[in-house]
This record gives sequence, structure tokens and C-alpha cells, in this order.
Amino acid sequence: MALIITGKKFIKEVERDGAVGVYVPSEGGFEGRFKRRLRAAGYATQFVSAPGVGDLAAYFTNVHGVRPPHLGKREIHTYYLPPFVTYHLEMLPPGAEGLVLWLYDGKRLSQQELAYLCDLTQSNAQVKIVVELGGSRNFRWQPLTQVLTAA
Repeated sequence: MALIITGKKFIKEVERDGAVGVYVPSEGGFEGRFKRRLRAAGYATQFVSAPGVGDLAAYFTNVHGVRPPHLGKREIHTYYLPPFVTYHLEMLPPGAEGLVLWLYDGKRLSQQELAYLCDLTQSNAQVKIVVELGGSRNFRWQPLTQVLTAA
């Protein structure tokens, strides 16, 4: 393994495909290096838990309600949050290439949810998505469309 990984091939494939599935070693560290390379290439990155999102379409592109846990005999309130992707795209710094959503624990996502992520990158060219799909001995990736056709 090379000591210095430039990540140029990874960045080019993320830009070309829009959505990429990655397999990372369980000891970690590689995802941080590649996220740092993406930020150096001009992308803003957001690290999101895939199972914690719930309905991907509602969370990423629509105003959605969130209810905090009910603790006791208090009123139940619903707080409405702005769409995650739209909000972060509006807050991009000037000169940024786009937004990269890095979804960890993506192996729990269904095929339909992975297909939605591919569609999201096709509908908005500034959005790129990296989904951690499992473990491997070395850091490797493939386009998310290939993952969907293989399943």
C-alpha cells in the first residue's frame, strides 16, 4: 500500500458517477483521508448516519417534522426542519464545487433507497453521494449503479 494516497482517481469517479458505494477496512482511517481529499478538491462534505435519516426523500429534499423524545407529562411538540440537501447547497461557500454527502452504515439501506440516491445525484449536479456499503481489507469503491445492477 502506498504511504501517500492522492485520491485523484476516487475524486474523478465521484464527479463522473455522482453516487459511489465504498467498502472500508474495519479499523477505519481511510474514509477520513478521502473526505479530506474531497474537501481539498473544493467540495463541502457532510457526514450522515444512513439508518438515522429515516425517509430519505423527506429528509433530504422536503421540510420534515421531528419529535424529540417525550419525557414525562409534557406536551409533545413537533419541530420542522429545512431540507438537508437544499439547506446545505444554499450555504455552500463561494467557489465550492458542490456538496458531498458521506453516508456511513449504508449497508442497511434498501435497494429502493440506493436507487433514490442515484436519482438525487442525477437531478442535481452539485450533489455527490458516497455510501459506505460494508467492510473490506482495503478501501475500494464502485459506482452505485453497478451495486444496484449486481443485486
